[in-house]
Amino acid sequence: MKPFIRKNWFNLLIVVFVGLLIVPHTSIPIKVFFQKLFMTSPSEVDASERKKLTSYQWELTGMDGSIIEFSDSEEKVVLLNLWATWCPPCLAELPSMQNLYNTYGDKMDFYFISAEDSETVRKFITKKGYDFPVYLETQRPPAELQVSTIPTTFLIDAAGEIIIQKTGAAQWDSAEVKTIIEELLAASE
Repeated sequence: MKPFIRKNWFNLLIVVFVGLLIVPHTSIPIKVFFQKLFMTSPSEVDASERKKLTSYQWELTGMDGSIIEFSDSEEKVVLLNLWATWCPPCLAELPSMQNLYNTYGDKMDFYFISAEDSETVRKFITKKGYDFPVYLETQRPPAELQVSTIPTTFLIDAAGEIIIQKTGAAQWDSAEVKTIIEELLAASE
C-alpha cells in the first residue's frame, strides 16, 4: 500500500509543478530562478571571428520620449542589452546588469533596449528599482546588432568591435567581465 501512496504523491507533485509552470504569475519566477542557477560569465568572441560595427546610425527613444542617437557612443566602450519584461532569461540577468551599471555607468555607455511599449517598461523598471538607462527600439539596429533572440547582449570596444556577443542569461557582474571592461577602458584612453 505504501508504494502506491508514494507514487500518487509524486504524481500529484508533478501535476502541481507543471500547473505552476503554466500560470504566468508563477511560471515566470520559477523560470527566472532556474535561469539564475545556470548563469555563467559570458565569453569573449574569438578575435578572428569578431564583427565590427559598420554604422552607428540608430535612433532610439528614451523613456521620457526624447530621441537618442546611438552614434553618440561612437569611439566609446558600450554595453548594449536587448531585453523584454516578459522574458525569464532577461529577468534573471538584470540584477547583474544593474550591478555592472553601478560600477561602470560613469565610465562607459549602457543601452538597455526593449521593443515593448513605454508604460509596460516604465512600470517594470520602477517596480524593480532599476536605474540603468532604458530605451525603446523604434528602428532596426545596425546590421551587426540585428538578432532574433533575447536577451542578447553586446560588449563593444571603442573601435566598434564586438568583443562579447551573448545570447541568453549571463552573469554580467563577474570578475571576468570586469577584467575585460577594465582592459577596454584602458585601451580607449
